[in-house]
Amino acid sequence: MKNAFAKTIDINSDLGESFGAWRMGDDAALLAIVSSANIACGFHGGDPDIMRGTVAMAIQHDVAIGAHVSLPDLQGFGRREMAVTPNEAYALTLYQIGALHGFVQAAGTRLRHVKPHGALYNMAARDAALAAAIARAVHDFDPSLRLFGLANSALVDAGVAAGIPVAAEAFADRRYRSDGSLQPRREPDAVIQESDEAIAQAMAMAREGQVRAVDGSVITLRADTLCVHGDGAHAVAFARQLRVALEAADIGIAAPHATETHA
Repeated sequence: MKNAFAKTIDINSDLGESFGAWRMGDDAALLAIVSSANIACGFHGGDPDIMRGTVAMAIQHDVAIGAHVSLPDLQGFGRREMAVTPNEAYALTLYQIGALHGFVQAAGTRLRHVKPHGALYNMAARDAALAAAIARAVHDFDPSLRLFGLANSALVDAGVAAGIPVAAEAFADRRYRSDGSLQPRREPDAVIQESDEAIAQAMAMAREGQVRAVDGSVITLRADTLCVHGDGAHAVAFARQLRVALEAADIGIAAPHATETHA
């Protein structure tokens, strides 16, 4: 296979997912490591105060800010699938982008990207109509916003078709099925717990453009951005180890440039 070695790659994390008195993750520590932050917009996590504070911390660390849009499911943390129409997906995406945009604009900066969360992300990865609705909402809000989607999925294809920039996303700590989809979290061993194994997977995706599926097959993918989850017990330590490993391999860490468009 032709080497897909990346000279620069983005590291993103889902942040601002606390709600009220309930806290999730160490956002401040992760923002010192990642290059892009996907900030929850109140549907699966986050609230106005959390959103404002997370935006401020992202600005402090010069991290690109994106809207992390979700199905309206606070109790299920946005990880339960819901029967939504494309029109509903369009509206909920537009609504949440607008909510975060208010805080971003008030803070004197700009949104850079949009990434669906949880069940909405996985549904849009396989459902072309749903993916098209999300991409259309992003385009209609601001066609310069970049859409993050699972590599080789309907969501990335929809972004390209809508004429907006896209970033193909890969996951360091998730296992893949042979069709390129993520193994569902409800299944045993869907999340890689060992840091060394997850880093090895991330390096293979960044350097060779490959990931090994659970059945042993090898999937070819392009990884523009690597997701590190912020809700694990060792999330910060793992994110730091991953960044060190990438930089040791002479791979720079940076958010996608505004003018880059990858298919």
